[in-house]
Amino acid sequence: MIVQVAQAGTLESSDCLVTVSPAPGLELEWRGPSASLFAGRNRSLVETVLAEKGLEGAKIIVQDQGALEVTLRARIGTALDRARKGANR
Repeated sequence: MIVQVAQAGTLESSDCLVTVSPAPGLELEWRGPSASLFAGRNRSLVETVLAEKGLEGAKIIVQDQGALEVTLRARIGTALDRARKGANR
């Protein structure tokens, strides 16, 4: 369960800034120059990371600056972990 707002990443080139906050279901907002080009892959990636963490809902905003998939996965996972801090897991 997401209990607080948390972030991971930067706005540097080839990185992304991920912000996570509590929400009853998945709310995804992807910003960046290639957001529409990779929309399907991006949603699938977020859903996969959420499932791996045992979560069903969160509001996730990704400001993508050209990050590789491995970077996206790491930033999303870290932001989710930080948002769960203090919660019984």
